[in-house]
Amino acid sequence: MNPYLEHPALWPDVHNSLIAAIRDALAPALAPRYYVALERRMYLLGPDDLVLVGRADLAVLPHAEPQQLSALPLAEAGVIEVEVLMEDEVGENYLEVHETGAGKLVTILELLSPANKLHAKGRETYEQKRRDVFRSRTNLVEVDLLRAGEPMPVSKHIRSDYRIVIMRGSRRPRGQMYAFALRQPIPSFPLPLLPGDVEPLVDLNTILHALYDRARFDLRLDYTQPPVPPLHEADAAWANELINNAPKA
Repeated sequence: MNPYLEHPALWPDVHNSLIAAIRDALAPALAPRYYVALERRMYLLGPDDLVLVGRADLAVLPHAEPQQLSALPLAEAGVIEVEVLMEDEVGENYLEVHETGAGKLVTILELLSPANKLHAKGRETYEQKRRDVFRSRTNLVEVDLLRAGEPMPVSKHIRSDYRIVIMRGSRRPRGQMYAFALRQPIPSFPLPLLPGDVEPLVDLNTILHALYDRARFDLRLDYTQPPVPPLHEADAAWANELINNAPKA
């Protein structure tokens, strides 16, 4: 995993682009038995929340304190330029795998974001959806490529930088968790389908790295600065060595 991709200002683009790339990789392998639909969830967030999830450009702050404005005599104040604090909708994509014909929802694939890991209301909304899925027979795949925030709860507390959790509807409450560190390749994982069907492997490491090259995320990253959130000392030294030894453009 490239920790620079986790920056809140870039992650919304990475998130939605990666979900679409996973769909494009899966659709040919699943057809014609299944089709993959790209769905979208919306959050209504206030200015402080927008900064938290990487939309700082929409969090407009006033230029002057109210006390300073009210202290001016009316004749001297004249026309004052002000800006309005507004809420804004922030959307994120996820995948649904449906059985062709009947349209039955078989699997949901979620890529976690700051909106559902760090924002209290967003997390509450996501965890409620998670519980609703658990009450059904739908499979759930939860991909967490963000070090910030508390991981989604499972029975065992395992410390890791990143994780992929697979919960098959036919085996709950048991599931599988792929826990991995920054310096490890992102593991491939089987996409759960209906019992008896062959489950394709999702090579997320290859999909993400190909997306990085195709989308030219390198043009938006400043490798002279530490990533956000910051790395532990040993990981920071490892990352700096990779950056220093990388071929110059």
